[in-house]
Amino acid sequence: MQREAARLIAGEAVVAGVLSGTSADGIDVALTRFPDARPGAAGAPRLLAFATLPFPESPADLLVRLRAMLDGKPAGLGEVALLSRDLGRAFGAAAREFAREHALELDLVASHGQTVWHHDGIVAAGRASLQLGDGDFVAESAGAAVVSDFRQRDLAAGGEGAPISALADGVIFGAVPRPCAILNLGGMANLTVLDRDGSVLSWDTGPAGSLLDGLARRLLDRPYDEGGRAAARGRAAPALVAELLRHPFLFSPPPKSTGRDSFGEPYVDSVLARARTLGLATDPSAPGDLLASAAEFVARSVALGLERFAPRVDWLVVCGGGVHHLPLLDALAVHCRAPVVSGEDFGVDPDAREALVFAVLGARCVLGEASTLPSATGALAGRVLGKFSPAPPRRG
Repeated sequence: MQREAARLIAGEAVVAGVLSGTSADGIDVALTRFPDARPGAAGAPRLLAFATLPFPESPADLLVRLRAMLDGKPAGLGEVALLSRDLGRAFGAAAREFAREHALELDLVASHGQTVWHHDGIVAAGRASLQLGDGDFVAESAGAAVVSDFRQRDLAAGGEGAPISALADGVIFGAVPRPCAILNLGGMANLTVLDRDGSVLSWDTGPAGSLLDGLARRLLDRPYDEGGRAAARGRAAPALVAELLRHPFLFSPPPKSTGRDSFGEPYVDSVLARARTLGLATDPSAPGDLLASAAEFVARSVALGLERFAPRVDWLVVCGGGVHHLPLLDALAVHCRAPVVSGEDFGVDPDAREALVFAVLGARCVLGEASTLPSATGALAGRVLGKFSPAPPRRG
């Protein structure tokens, strides 16, 4: 770790932030450098390159196995172990090959992996989370040191384990005037509120892609509704939106997080069933109204969270895959008091935001810097997140 720390402090290290989101539509890789990574410095990473890369062709069934696990299909311990191995190899190879394309040599990979289960806040046994893509396999495949498994220390210190993006947003979005809110529209929607005094508040607001993409797979036979085009052809049903907005998770105070146990495939089934009772079309011939209702619900759940827990923000900065869903952005603009803009308007690639987050957290781990914030996830302060896997020995 000393080599990686020295190169970070010198501003020379190439750090890759790597993850796969809940949509499992590819592997996000952000290549970064830190111009100022001295201990205690607040320098933001400089993005060198970003791409969402396809899952590898070998093993051929990797994406099928992953999709089955994300959808909650039963899996044995052997299947989980093998999937974690194969995902680790895939994440490492993606980082290595992307760096080579840009004539860069990796010093560090910060790999969040693939979340396959996250507590919904009401599990009797308490909070837990599981990300697959073992860091040692990432290191061997990438040929570089790796920091992985970021959520576990936060959970062990009494936190929610999410949304840990809030722990780096203050650095990444340093150019956004405070007070502001950073909205990530991934599988779940989450908000980070950055105040003038430097304080941070964060929470999941409810489902986003887990609902929108889940409905798209059922109604469009596609992984997502590209650009929200099908939703744009429909009209939201007020009765259905009002029912969805009664979900108790929306009203519990932050810090809070949720997952697919609450808003996964069974939830999508329940939305389809309720839509049928209200007379909405739930077949591929006319999917627009249901998809529009889902987008309206996601937007209003975000607005409800801001209204209840952070009513005074000057900007709502949107990132994540949902930034490309135009009807969802339009609905956010209608229901949120603050101006709605893309991360791009403040110099942050909205698709790269999550990968940038893990690059920051990985760099902090190597430098021994704490990241936890009680107001963000509920964890005790002063904890360093992540586990370190050394680089394999250099040949020659």
